[in-house]
Amino acid sequence: MPPQNKSFYRPPSKSTDDDTDAWLVTYADAITLLLAFFVLLMGFSKVDMMTYEEVKAGIARDLGQRSVARPAAQLRAELDTLVDSLGVADAVKINIYERGVVLELAANAFYQPGSASIRPEARSVLDSLAETLETPQYSKFQIAVEGHTDDSPVSGSSFASNWELSAARATNIVRLFSERNIPVRRMRAVAFADTRPKVANRDAAGAPLPENQAKNQRIVIRIHR
Repeated sequence: MPPQNKSFYRPPSKSTDDDTDAWLVTYADAITLLLAFFVLLMGFSKVDMMTYEEVKAGIARDLGQRSVARPAAQLRAELDTLVDSLGVADAVKINIYERGVVLELAANAFYQPGSASIRPEARSVLDSLAETLETPQYSKFQIAVEGHTDDSPVSGSSFASNWELSAARATNIVRLFSERNIPVRRMRAVAFADTRPKVANRDAAGAPLPENQAKNQRIVIRIHR
C-alpha cells in the first residue's frame, strides 16, 4: 500500500511589536554605558569652581532667569577688600585655584622665627578673616590650613623638626578659627615642613638663599566647597 501523503500545517509567522522594537534594547544599553562613562569621567576630573560659577551664571542669564549667586567669586572679592583695608597686602596674598580661593600668609609676619605662637599684631588679621568665613553664605566652604617651612633645621626651640613646627603653626590657626565660632568639622590642619618649596632654598653650591627661604616659610589656607 503506497504511503499516504501527509500535509503538515504550519501557521504563518507573526511579526510582533516586540520584534520590531528589539533595537530599543540595544540602544538603551548603549545610552546606559555612555552615561556610566561620563559619570566615571566626571569622577576623575577636577572642577574649576570659578569657571563653574561663571558658566552657571551665564546660562541662567541667557535663559532669562535672575542673577545666580557666585559664592566663591564673592568670597574672593570680600577677601581682597579685607586685605586692602587692613593694609596687609605684603603679608597676605589671595589667589584662586581649581576648587576655590587660596590665601598665602608670610610666616615671618605671623610668627616669631622658629615659633608657632601667633604675633599679637597678626591676630586682628586672622580674627577678621574668621569673621568673614563664619558668615552663613560661606557655611558650606571647607578650610584647609597648610604649614610650610624652609629647609633650615630648627634650633633653640621646642620643636624636634620642621614637621612639628609646620604642624603647630597650622594647628594654632585652626584653633583660633575654632575659637571664633567656625565649626571644627569644616577645618583641617596639614603639615608639609619643607617638602613643597615655592622656590629653591639653596643655590647650586648648596649655600642658603635667605630671601627664598623666607618665601618658603608660609601658611597656605585653601577655602573650597
